[in-house]
Amino acid sequence: MFSVAAESYDLFMGRYSVLLASQFADLAGIRAGQRALDVGCGTGALTGELVERLGPGAVVAADPSPPFVAAVRERFPDVEVHEAAAEHLPFADGAFDATLAQLVVHFMPEPVAGISEMARVTRRDGVVAACVWDFAGNRGPLGEFWQAVRELDPSAHDESHLPGVRERHLIELFEAAGLRSIETATLTADLEHPTFEAWWDPFTRGVGPAGAYVATLAPRQRAALRDRCRELLSGPTIIIRARAWAARGLA
Repeated sequence: MFSVAAESYDLFMGRYSVLLASQFADLAGIRAGQRALDVGCGTGALTGELVERLGPGAVVAADPSPPFVAAVRERFPDVEVHEAAAEHLPFADGAFDATLAQLVVHFMPEPVAGISEMARVTRRDGVVAACVWDFAGNRGPLGEFWQAVRELDPSAHDESHLPGVRERHLIELFEAAGLRSIETATLTADLEHPTFEAWWDPFTRGVGPAGAYVATLAPRQRAALRDRCRELLSGPTIIIRARAWAARGLA
């Protein structure tokens, strides 16, 4: 799902990720003088925000996808970037003042283990923060897409069952990972798409569960899904108003 070109991810989810990054860094209290880790950095939306606030020498990034790691290394040559999953972070205990995971927890095979690892590499009383789309409430950026899928294929699995995507589930995961003083917030990412094709094309690039689903469809099925999405998004402009659950806690 994520062994795809960085450019494909940027067009698909990266365009929303950059809208979350500043809000998310604010929630985590990122400020000059800290050392921060971006877990599941993807193509670097949050990495770039951290670099702006802290400088490249104070930012470390990790992601399990080789294409994404290569992209972040190219885009931020002075940032230390590792190929690693959240559940197995190659860092010493207490190495960071803040450890963040933007749009990652719902794809962790073992989310409690992943968040526990984030806490392990964060100093005592340092901040661990995560955010995920509100897919369970149908308020993520893919709401219309999955609505159309469910109408045409009731047996299809959407993303509403993933970890952290329902209200308060991030809190439960943080508590299970042993974090303290947990606070929550809702982040927003409203994005206008100039045309329907600009909205639809990224779904055809095989990125994430949505792209993987489209890739399984026969041409006639894909055309039907595209047409239904166009009906749901009819109007002079296409504005997607996405919301994400966010939480922060102390290690």
